Amino acid sequence: MHSSLIGKVEKANRYARELDRITLDRMSLTFRGDNDTHHVDLDAGQWHCTCHYFDSWRTCVHVLTLQKIMGVMLPEDAQESIFQAQAVSA
Repeated sequence: MHSSLIGKVEKANRYARELDRITLDRMSLTFRGDNDTHHVDLDAGQWHCTCHYFDSWRTCVHVLTLQKIMGVMLPEDAQESIFQAQAVSA
């Protein structure tokens, strides 16, 4: 293996530990829930999910799960959750 490639692999490993270097601007995925499969999108900091709960509350367990997984890689406005706001005010 070339020494320049070894350096790139080491740098990639360091970047993988520094998640705040990454910001997801747009994402589209399929989420297999317990009862159905849903499509979740993030675009310009705004979430959308095809589940019925999201229609009423503008958030859902699928979005909350992704917020927990992606954490600091999400734009600030996409990191916020009504579930977190309720926990703080309770």
